[in-house]
Amino acid sequence: MSGSFSVALIQTTSGRDLEKNITEISPLITEAASQGVDFIMLPETVGLMEPDPKALHEKARLEAETTALAAFANEAAKAGVWLLIGSLVVKSEVPGKLANRSLLIDSSGTVQARYDKIHLFDVELGGGERYQESMNYRPGDKRVDAQTPWGKLGMTVCYDLRFPHLYRELAQQGAIFLSVPAAFTRPTGQAHWHTLLKARAIENGCFVFAPAQCGEHEGGRKTYGHSLVVDPWGEILADGGKHPGIVMAEIDPTRVDTVRAQVPSLQHDRSYSA
Repeated sequence: MSGSFSVALIQTTSGRDLEKNITEISPLITEAASQGVDFIMLPETVGLMEPDPKALHEKARLEAETTALAAFANEAAKAGVWLLIGSLVVKSEVPGKLANRSLLIDSSGTVQARYDKIHLFDVELGGGERYQESMNYRPGDKRVDAQTPWGKLGMTVCYDLRFPHLYRELAQQGAIFLSVPAAFTRPTGQAHWHTLLKARAIENGCFVFAPAQCGEHEGGRKTYGHSLVVDPWGEILADGGKHPGIVMAEIDPTRVDTVRAQVPSLQHDRSYSA
């Protein structure tokens, strides 16, 4: 792994207008880069938070035609930084279904990896708050890790956070960083967000980067915010709070080696029968 680097998480309240979202978020990438950071991360569905299924499908485009990808990749190239586009809504190869796709962009603006959200958020939270992502999205079927200048990144999205075996597999494949871009609901965020992110960091000896949506979105959805950077021991290095903005942290990848030497649980996994 390479030396220390700085990371910035951009916390947003994305809405239903793709171009408006691009216009508001692009300067934040420039602002974060001007602070000297090396790696910038955006939340889940950063380009479009559209609650109406019909409008969502009408606005979605194939990846190659998605203006948000072109705009954000151009910002990364201009600034010379790596960028994680937490996720974009794109048309999939399955008729009538979309993909919730996370994209890793290098400092030249080139896509280095793409990950489609595997676990879809089909839940009944009570009080009329109900989500059924499987109505509009098809699930991804591939675990994805990617090499960065500082070490290997395991890519996930939001609801994946509740499936620890995915993170264990990523860590066993060499990931030392885990990305969890999200649009967590208020009730689940208040109850579980910090706990689950710290658990994924601790149990795998990894840094966890979780850029998040926040606030009240057009259509009434409320997201939790609190973009987090968590170190391999479970220490929170940055917390974005409740409002849009940028949070930054300094990352020393050698911390992973130190923690894994102290508690070498990745070496202690065992197979067993029922």
